[in-house]
Amino acid sequence: MAAQIIDGKAISEQVNRETAVLAAELMQKHGARPGIAVILVGDDPASRVYVNSKEKKAAELGFRSDKVVLAATATQAEVLAEVARLNRDPGIHGILVQSPPPKHIDERVIIEALDPRKDVDCFHPYNVGKMLIGDQDGFLPCTPWGVMVLLERSGISPAGKHAVIIGRSNIVGKPIAALLMQKAKGADATVTICHSRTPDIAAFCRQADILVAAIGKPEFVKGDMVKPGAVVIDVGINRIADPAARNGSRLCGDVVFREVAEKASWITPVPGGVGPMTIAMLMRNTLRACQMSLNLPVV
Repeated sequence: MAAQIIDGKAISEQVNRETAVLAAELMQKHGARPGIAVILVGDDPASRVYVNSKEKKAAELGFRSDKVVLAATATQAEVLAEVARLNRDPGIHGILVQSPPPKHIDERVIIEALDPRKDVDCFHPYNVGKMLIGDQDGFLPCTPWGVMVLLERSGISPAGKHAVIIGRSNIVGKPIAALLMQKAKGADATVTICHSRTPDIAAFCRQADILVAAIGKPEFVKGDMVKPGAVVIDVGINRIADPAARNGSRLCGDVVFREVAEKASWITPVPGGVGPMTIAMLMRNTLRACQMSLNLPVV
């Protein structure tokens, strides 16, 4: 069996085209332009690249995009002051503080200072709670939502399936479990979460109809851990040494792609799988925030 590829790049481009059309309609009918602001504390190269990619995508979609860069020595009070300023700005509908901030910044305090109506990462406890109870009229966390859209647009229904998630992070593992188990179209899965204290993770993985790897360990999931015909979603993004690669390293996921692709029915590649969906869904959340500010139904 050779797995079919779930093309996150193609699906994200489809989502982005739809978002751009909806944004243009907002401007035409209501004179409103979705606006997103990113606060970057420090000069971490990886964070800067990611922030720049968000800024570029926002511009492509016709959004307003603001970037606030603070020194790595910025105090928590200074970061909170920027959050408060953006909370008050009616032209900014989405705010995110690039994670992780420097160690002297309490990220939880920053997140809780965000106006929940502008929390487009869906990290604020208010929005997390809404997601858990199945409220679909607000924000959903970007990467888990992206996974759900990948499944939906690939014609893969989780209903009645056993979904096994490796990883219990607040960013991916917990929210994707919550979304998959919802009593809703495109969900209705039975969910198991595995983590660092789970004995014999491989035994659980072999039971999965849908396997989501989000553990942050390069090539953790081997071919013998996957049930034939399973759908495998690789959320991991890792850089490992590879003497055969031109730069001496390569990107890989949490799954040994070649081995698992021989047994799975569907699989996401790394790169080009889940990754592009995260920014696409961030932009859709920003569009939703703009719609909500106008008391319009979210799309």
